[in-house]
Amino acid sequence: MKLPPLWSGVLIARYKRFLADIRLDDGRVITAHCPNTGSMRAVNVPGCRVWVSWHDNPKRRLPWTWELIELPDGAMASIHTGRANALVQEAIESGGILPLDREWALQREVRVEDSRLDFRLTPGSGEAVWLEVKQVTLKEEGCGYFPDSVSTRGRRHLEALMALRAGGDRAVLVFLVAHSGIDDVRPAAHLDPAYARTFEGACEAGVEVMMLGCEITPEKITACRFRRLH
Repeated sequence: MKLPPLWSGVLIARYKRFLADIRLDDGRVITAHCPNTGSMRAVNVPGCRVWVSWHDNPKRRLPWTWELIELPDGAMASIHTGRANALVQEAIESGGILPLDREWALQREVRVEDSRLDFRLTPGSGEAVWLEVKQVTLKEEGCGYFPDSVSTRGRRHLEALMALRAGGDRAVLVFLVAHSGIDDVRPAAHLDPAYARTFEGACEAGVEVMMLGCEITPEKITACRFRRLH
């Protein structure tokens, strides 16, 4: 995924979930939109170098958007959760990363009872494949974890995947690892024990778990480092 032109600066503070104050390299202090509703545990680090994009849209209240951060250990992370699905879709369509090697009709944001799942892939014959994508940026003690705070919505998505698998479809949870320093992902039982229990139940029920890592630069994000976790 090629990124739009980015400006670099230093993070001053993220606040009110959707706002971040940043001092650009030219000395200007801007307020940027923070496109991440999570806790951003471990990637909200004031003083770190960050990159922002600028959008010429008069309907936007804030023209700047926070995109990337370089963490103290040198790892790069994308904080823009809106890019996760596009990266996974690129991986699906390339045919070379996710092991979904047939011709598919792809639907996005498909409603399943009281939830929406990110993708439904329908082959010419055989079972449908449902995918839910979760972006991972939390690294602790050398490992990646999801979620980074209590996630009732995440548990609902796992329950929806289990129900679909019980009905005969293929169900897949994809951890899109938007952090160059993460090589493995586990459920964050220390932050959300209920999610971890539901995750284990989903694995036992036949839900597949895949990890797709990323190489990240200020110019592009490349989905790579595929691993099957379960």
